[in-house]
Amino acid sequence: MSFNTLWFVLIAVLWIGYFILEGFDFGVGILLKTVAKTQAERRTVLTTLGPVWDGNEVWLLVAGGATFAAFPEWYATLFSGFYLPLFLILVSLIVRGVSFEYRSKYGKPEWRGRWDNAIVIASALPAVLWGVAFANIVRGVPLEKSASGAIEYSGGFFNLLNPYAILGGLTTFSLFVAHGAFFLALKTEGEIRVRANAIGQKMGLATAIFAVAFLGWTITSLTSDVKVVTGSLIVVVCWLSALAANYKGREGWAFLFSAITTAFVVITLFSGLYPNVMPNRIAGGVGLDIFNASSTQYTLKVMTVVAVVMTPIVLIYQGWTYWVFRKRISPSQIANADSGVLDQIH
Repeated sequence: MSFNTLWFVLIAVLWIGYFILEGFDFGVGILLKTVAKTQAERRTVLTTLGPVWDGNEVWLLVAGGATFAAFPEWYATLFSGFYLPLFLILVSLIVRGVSFEYRSKYGKPEWRGRWDNAIVIASALPAVLWGVAFANIVRGVPLEKSASGAIEYSGGFFNLLNPYAILGGLTTFSLFVAHGAFFLALKTEGEIRVRANAIGQKMGLATAIFAVAFLGWTITSLTSDVKVVTGSLIVVVCWLSALAANYKGREGWAFLFSAITTAFVVITLFSGLYPNVMPNRIAGGVGLDIFNASSTQYTLKVMTVVAVVMTPIVLIYQGWTYWVFRKRISPSQIANADSGVLDQIH
């Protein structure tokens, strides 16, 4: 396996980790005011994220950094062409982090309510926009060579809002909401757990419809590669298994199959892309692939050595964090929820 292919695979792995971990993170944020009715319940929901939400976002930083170092042409074209949606995602992540911290700085219900609304909106927007962005990458975008010879995006923002991309956004949104519901059902007790199970089942059915439509469109209109077809079938089987487990009250299995489904969605999309990283929608135009978008072989070799050393450390630390905070949480464990006492989710 060449270093170019290796780093294409490693970047896919980073996106898998990000969508699995930040996926349920976004889902929990979206469901905050739906699944939790009282102040104690909302604090319980946020407490499930307290030890892990900022660690989950590290996967995005590493994925972006790896793309910049391994495939600088891809990074430059992607971040310049998709500037507005990526900017909105960045602003949402900033607002989300601030909301987690600032809702606890003042005891008035109105203050907390505003920050809760911010958490919901700032979780929903990236859940949609990531699907829109990746759907456009798979579909291809108009690319042209600039005067300097660089390949640049030649479309506008509204070119990205095509029906296929919007369907991709709806698919990731419903997937993350259901994934977050399965996580809450696994991590909480009492009424929150019951509501999360019910929401997970309903959103899971909606996700199944969106996913079948999106993957079907991908296979029939963009690529019928055997890897994409196989990956799509695995996605369907795993998601149905998640719904079946959730229906039987097996929250652990439901969350596991949901995570596997999310992983295979990313695997399927990257399999359809390879060896391209950004196909060109203009007939006869030159697109970006793992060769014309990559850094030098020496750079990729050095990056590989660093990744071999550092990746196990990061995985062990994050796995240890989830193990330490593995127990269920209930509103009865939240003290002074409705008083003016300041709370923290850390």
